[in-house]
Amino acid sequence: MSSLRFQALNAVLSRTIPEGKSPSSKLSDLYGVNVFDQKKMKDTLSKEAYNGIIESINSGTPIDRSISEQVASAMKSWAMSKEATHYTHWFQPLTGSTAEKHDSFFEPGSDGHGIEKFSGEALSQQEPDASSFPNGGIRSTFEARGYTAWDPSSPAFIIGSTLCIPTVFISYTGEALDYKAPLLKAISLMDKAAVAVAQYFDKGIEKVNSSLGIEQEYFLVDIALFNARPDMYLTGRTLFGHMSAKNQQLDDHYFGSIPERVLAFMEDLEIEAIKLGIPLKTRHNEVAPSQFECAPLYEEMNLAIDHNSLLMDLMDKVARRHNFKVLLHEKPYAGINGSGKHNNWSLITNTGKNLLSPGKTPKNNLMFLTFFVNTIRAVYEYSDLLRASIASVNNDHRLGANEAPPAIISTFLGSQLSDLLDEIETSRVTSKMKQDSALWTNIPKIPSILLDNTDRNRTSPMAFTGNKFELRAVGSSANSANPMTILNVIVADQLNKFKAEADKLIKKGEKKDVAIMTIIKRYIKESKNIRFEGNGYSDEWAKEAEKRGLSNIKTTPKALDVLLDPKTDKLFEDTGVFSKRESHARHEILLESYFKKLQIEARVMGDLIDNMIIPTAINYQTTLIENVKGLKEIGLGEDTYNAQLEIIKKISMHVNFIRTSNLEMVNERKKANNIEDIRDKSIAYDEKVKSYFEPIRYHVDKLEQLVDDTKWPLPKFRELLFIK
Repeated sequence: MSSLRFQALNAVLSRTIPEGKSPSSKLSDLYGVNVFDQKKMKDTLSKEAYNGIIESINSGTPIDRSISEQVASAMKSWAMSKEATHYTHWFQPLTGSTAEKHDSFFEPGSDGHGIEKFSGEALSQQEPDASSFPNGGIRSTFEARGYTAWDPSSPAFIIGSTLCIPTVFISYTGEALDYKAPLLKAISLMDKAAVAVAQYFDKGIEKVNSSLGIEQEYFLVDIALFNARPDMYLTGRTLFGHMSAKNQQLDDHYFGSIPERVLAFMEDLEIEAIKLGIPLKTRHNEVAPSQFECAPLYEEMNLAIDHNSLLMDLMDKVARRHNFKVLLHEKPYAGINGSGKHNNWSLITNTGKNLLSPGKTPKNNLMFLTFFVNTIRAVYEYSDLLRASIASVNNDHRLGANEAPPAIISTFLGSQLSDLLDEIETSRVTSKMKQDSALWTNIPKIPSILLDNTDRNRTSPMAFTGNKFELRAVGSSANSANPMTILNVIVADQLNKFKAEADKLIKKGEKKDVAIMTIIKRYIKESKNIRFEGNGYSDEWAKEAEKRGLSNIKTTPKALDVLLDPKTDKLFEDTGVFSKRESHARHEILLESYFKKLQIEARVMGDLIDNMIIPTAINYQTTLIENVKGLKEIGLGEDTYNAQLEIIKKISMHVNFIRTSNLEMVNERKKANNIEDIRDKSIAYDEKVKSYFEPIRYHVDKLEQLVDDTKWPLPKFRELLFIK
């Protein structure tokens, strides 16, 4: 009987290319058909109820109970017309995935017949168990009560036969236990701070929306091969595996022709996404073999993040229909590019203006510069907090690994804008303002700035790309709500500080533009160290960053220390986005997730070593020994079996190293498990337990090269990486 690996390979070879699910009409006709959006609300609600919902979405005011009853009735009727039988509050707990508990519309009537019901109360609030989700000690095991509450700004949608209602998730005592609640606070904070500053330049600006476009990278692998790799199945990545002779070194996969099986999956995914209102626009091959990317159009931030969370779940479901498994792990294969999630962030006003887009007039250029420089200043001031927002055990594998930004947070502006800031920094600001060709004496008129004013820098964690900042350091499996919450909080806080300073100067009699430029000039000088235009991968940059006082925190446990910093506590207290209890709880949750994932990887590694790797190596070694014995028995000299003897010795050496190292790793794991302090435990797992991973892997991969290919139990990289 063939091994599981060869059964999997046979399954791959027997695959036929599925027919693409071409829509019967244009994609635009399918857009949002499974979403209870504003148009459907307008068509089904009374004018009063509809206006109440819109007012709540725009201003955050509570929804009247009578309105929620109308919405629930209309939502149920629409959902049942789409053959939905159940509903669920769809939320994003701190597990990193989405959560849902389905309830039926059905209820038995008093007359013995059934009836479908869905009340405004059921729409607005449910009660999942708050102690069963990560809570960082906020909820004890016996304190189970928690609440999900409807977020009307993110429309309900249908998956299968279930109406999904986006919600926040909070504890009985009011603390946020999810990613959405703090995000909504941060978005509102940014709106108020940005409007206050924007009105220096345009009194017509009354609202500012945080806009986001998320590029999602991922790998595909045949489901049969995935199931034959226990390490991939349990951890999301390959713990062992010798690199394929051909991988990405020819650069032939990037933007190459999309394999037919993959294209069929992509077409199917796009149709399902479009139906759910996810505006997928782009698809292409990424750099590594079997790595791909999809990207939607820009949306309001809360909706963009909900859509990305939904998309990740949808990708996996659709992939299974095509006998694929989607790998969202940041580094599923050692030695080739990992996957990220590029977050493209900008600020859009109610007048349609992008505050991070340069204008053609001095006034608009000055408004752009104000938001541009304040963003840079915020990143400089809170770079460690931004680093913590993208920290995870998965992303630690990827950051700085020649396809992702380094762990050093910096901003890339491009030569034109960088030169412009240098020019402003070294110029003199006076109160003699000109109305014609220049804004101020001795400072040249800000030139017209093109959208594509510079080359791109893929090594920068935070790059300005024409009319937006691109946070490239977010991991592919991450929920973007965490880094986007932090980015909005730090920029909003900085804008508030800027306005307070500007108002103070104006009150003293300084002209508005001069006051603004005076502060901008100082901010440019103070935050200059965060700007870097060169190669973020170079050793020279690491040395230069250290001279500049920039942190280079390479592992998650130490990166998360900033969450306990008094400076962070004050920021969250001043902005009201997190209470001290909430932020400290998240520190504990993230550390617990970190060491538990390493714990699982170490256990899986040990299981594979004891049950697959060593037995396979010894069995093959036994075959070689029998071969040598046979050659001896027929009277052949030692020179005829020197090669076999050499391989036998090498196998023994590798097996002994692996076995000894595994026992030592188990011992270190036991020591780490006995550590009470969660930070110390996480560091012990990082520095002691994880330190065995690479040496063990090296020797296992050497065995893979020695052992008969037909005997090796795990699908190899050359089989995993290329879609058949």
